[in-house]
Amino acid sequence: MMPAASSDSAAALWAVVPAAGGGRRTGAAAPKQYLEVAGKTLLQHVLCRLRAHPRIRGIVAVLAAAGAPPPEWSAGPGAPVRTAAGGAERCHSVLNGLRALADTADARDWALVHDAARPCLHPEDLERLIREGAGHPVGGVLAAPVQDTLKRAGPADEIAETVPREGLWRALTPQIFRLGRLTRALEKTIRQGLAVSDEAQAMEIAYGDKPLLIRARHDNRKVTYPADLEWVRHALREAEKREPQEAR
Repeated sequence: MMPAASSDSAAALWAVVPAAGGGRRTGAAAPKQYLEVAGKTLLQHVLCRLRAHPRIRGIVAVLAAAGAPPPEWSAGPGAPVRTAAGGAERCHSVLNGLRALADTADARDWALVHDAARPCLHPEDLERLIREGAGHPVGGVLAAPVQDTLKRAGPADEIAETVPREGLWRALTPQIFRLGRLTRALEKTIRQGLAVSDEAQAMEIAYGDKPLLIRARHDNRKVTYPADLEWVRHALREAEKREPQEAR
C-alpha cells in the first residue's frame, strides 16, 4: 500500500553516497570516484555539491573500507561527512549507508542517495528533487526523457526491433525516499536475491510504489567509460571558469 502524502516538510534530510565500487570500465588505474578532475576527486565534487544544500543534515560516504574521512571532506560550512563500509553490490552499499544513520536519524526522515560518479549535479536539480520528491507520497528520482531512437539487439548485435521512446525516461540520481521505508525495501529485495540497480526499483518491487519522475538536466552524467570522464573533465573545468564571474 502506498503511504499517505505527508506535509512533514521539517523532516530531516540525510544523504548516502555509494562509493565502494572499482569502476573498472573507465580503464583507469584507480577507482573512478578517486580520479582527480579540476582539482578534486569525483567523490569530493559530489560531496561539495551535497554539503552546500542547507537541508542536508549529514552525509554517509560508503567506501570499500570504513575509516575516518579526510578532514577536508567536512571542512567549512555544510553537512558533516562520515563513512561506512561498502558491500558486494551497490544495493548492499546503500543499505549499509542507511543503517549507519540509524543512531542519529528517524525512520520518517528523508534519505537522498547519489552516485559518487555523478559530479555534475546542478543545484537547481537538487533543489527540485528535494522540493517535489519530499512532497510526494513515495518520493522521487531525478530523470530525463529519452531523446535517442532505441533499438533492441538480437543475435550478433543485429537490430531485432525499434523500441518506441514515448514515455521512456533515463533514471538518474539523486533519488529521495523515506529512510525507514527505503531501508526495508532494500532488505526485502536483497533477501529475495535481487541486486536492484537503483533505489526506485527496490521501492517498486518491495511495495509496488510508483515514485515520481522529476525532470532533470541531461548533463547530470555518470562516469562509466573513458569518454564520460573526458566529458565530465571538460564540464567541470568550464563550470570552474564561470563560478568567479557568477559570484560577482
